[in-house]
Amino acid sequence: MPLKTNNLKFIINLKLIFTIFITFIALNVISAQEIIQEPVKDTITPQENVKLESQITKDSINTFKAEKVDGVAAVVGDFIILDSDVDKAILQLEAQGVNTTNIPRCQLFGKLLEDKLYAHHAIQDSLPVSDAEIRQNIDYQIQQFLQSTNGSMEKLLQIYEKEDEKSLREEMFEINKSNELAKKMQAKIVEEVEVTPEEVREFFNKIPKDDRPTFGTELKVAQIVVEPKITPEEKQRVIDQLKQFKADVLENGASFRSKVVLYGEDPGIKQSGYIYTLNRKRPKMVKEFRQAAFSLQEGEISEPFETDFGFHIVYCEKIRGQEYDVSHILLIPKVSTDAIKEAKERIDKIRQRIVDGDISFADAARESSDEKETRNDGGQLINPETQDYNFELTRMDPELYSQIQNLKEGEVSLVQTERDRTDKIKFKILTVSDRVDEHEADYARDYLKIKEQALNEKKLKAIETWQNEKIMDTYIKISGSYRDCDFASNWLKQ
Repeated sequence: MPLKTNNLKFIINLKLIFTIFITFIALNVISAQEIIQEPVKDTITPQENVKLESQITKDSINTFKAEKVDGVAAVVGDFIILDSDVDKAILQLEAQGVNTTNIPRCQLFGKLLEDKLYAHHAIQDSLPVSDAEIRQNIDYQIQQFLQSTNGSMEKLLQIYEKEDEKSLREEMFEINKSNELAKKMQAKIVEEVEVTPEEVREFFNKIPKDDRPTFGTELKVAQIVVEPKITPEEKQRVIDQLKQFKADVLENGASFRSKVVLYGEDPGIKQSGYIYTLNRKRPKMVKEFRQAAFSLQEGEISEPFETDFGFHIVYCEKIRGQEYDVSHILLIPKVSTDAIKEAKERIDKIRQRIVDGDISFADAARESSDEKETRNDGGQLINPETQDYNFELTRMDPELYSQIQNLKEGEVSLVQTERDRTDKIKFKILTVSDRVDEHEADYARDYLKIKEQALNEKKLKAIETWQNEKIMDTYIKISGSYRDCDFASNWLKQ
């Protein structure tokens, strides 16, 4: 019954659109008639009447030729896809550096259909989407797009055929919100999909031996990190400065935003509009930051607190249910020249002890490394993609690859100097603890990779099943030449 209601609602909307369109035509005809203002005669001959009607008709047709109407290419549930949406999808891909030359329009159109189907049912299922986070993402996107126009907003508006930045942002908001709804729906479809060890074995066994994947050379990498120590006096100096900022805002009415702009050392806050939106149900930022932010009421400022990034104070600007709009001032304590020298000497000594055979690399990491994430594992790095210790050589992070590419198994690198995005300095040494050359997939050795492939296949099947069911249960109308597309899914319900 709800489906029939939705369809009826859509039919009514179509009638309304058609009525508006007819009115638009009538207005253009009237406008054309008003432009032709010949001297009025008391009488008009039949020949003059025919000529005048012909001129009116000709001018009306020319008016329509000048105005290209953006037609409806498809309707999916409550969403309409316009002919121009495919062009906009191409523009967005190109702005991200994607070569669209070999991407068929039908393929892009099919992707739009999928996204609208997901978005429609995300709304039906009341999946939450943060408007504030979407607007933050738009700020970042516009900054990225402006790089391709040398910072010219005027050129960017010309590319997107928009009169002003506001209309561009409104359109981007609708696109981004639809995309976010689609992602939420896809995640919900597969959130409970899992594979058992038996399913992994069956997946592997059904692959013909000649078709089994080949995995490239893999390495296990460990590292020891030494960071210069910050003096207690420097830490106290930063804490006192943050307390002074807080007092100036609360007691003297100073602007917190101004202090963020003038003194804050968080390199990412500017692109977010100096506001971070936190959600209690969706963890974002480090634990200490969240705890401080969620303890505040609107208008309150936290006491100074420490994270791995430095010292902060947080200001709560707005609370909307589970969402908190906050700003913060980050100050990074300065490291003295003597502390840097001491750290360098310390890691040189650690390296020499390992090379001399006085201690193993793993034991030295447990004893001396300042990197708490790897210290207890003997310095072993975890591959963020596979969540195991193996790094495929051809897919390794370029920076990490450059640091270990010439190392033999068991060899210790020279001391490397690194600076993070906040210009914080650290020293490290690395070693390759194990090396496996390129090989055909082996069930025991490559179990985690095979499990990932089996899980992905099961997720794809779950999405395909859901999509096939929802296509049949959702109002879908495809118009014009797009009906000739060879779709992978049954969008035409044939």
